[in-house]
Amino acid sequence: LFGPPRHHPRSPETFTNMATSTMGAAAADLEARQLLILRRVEDLELAAQQHRLGALSLSDAEAEVEAGDTEERLSALLAARGVHDFAFRRVPADYYDRPLEERRDLLAADSVAQLCKSIVMVNTKAAADVVDCSNPKNSKYYVVIVQYMARLNAENIKNFLYTLNESQIPKKRFNMRLAPEEESLMLTGFVHNGVTCIGMKTDIPVIIDEAITKLDEDFFWLGGGEVDLKLGMRTSQFLNAFNPFVVKCS
Repeated sequence: LFGPPRHHPRSPETFTNMATSTMGAAAADLEARQLLILRRVEDLELAAQQHRLGALSLSDAEAEVEAGDTEERLSALLAARGVHDFAFRRVPADYYDRPLEERRDLLAADSVAQLCKSIVMVNTKAAADVVDCSNPKNSKYYVVIVQYMARLNAENIKNFLYTLNESQIPKKRFNMRLAPEEESLMLTGFVHNGVTCIGMKTDIPVIIDEAITKLDEDFFWLGGGEVDLKLGMRTSQFLNAFNPFVVKCS
């Protein structure tokens, strides 16, 4: 009656249930850990996205400041030189994909003849000692202002410079060609389609096409220092302030 307790052997089903229960708990624990990891990854991705958006907003703000700086700087330079009749206009990103008539309307210009560009040209045949812009009569580089509707005639510029130097320099020493974009940027500080002859990093002699000076409106438009910024000014005031060479370039 009071003998040792008997041990009842567990059935195979019992061991199976215990193993299943243990495996179920392990699986639940693993799933919980995976959910925590996924939430952590989502949090990190969200934080990274917010950081990128913040950086983008900062870049946009800085771009606006720089844009304002360009307009303010050029405005101050023009006013200091006595040019008071001028205006800046912002244009769409596809401005240069549009015909001249649409560009005219965007700028509220009177005619397409007023739409001009500033081109940096280099004398590829200059003497070895002509390496900069220190001599306006015999400069390595020139900025040429010409109408979009006109065809630039480099031979006319060559003949003008030859005459300007009173034929003391052989004509073969003048060969005006479009300067590479990297040289233009280095000399002016302005990117392609944003080049203007106002406020350049280098004091490059300026040549303006005679046709621009004969426009009835006494007003012309050119680049404003940025691709989407255009500058218009009174031609007569520009001539008096900057004293460019007036040449029949087209």
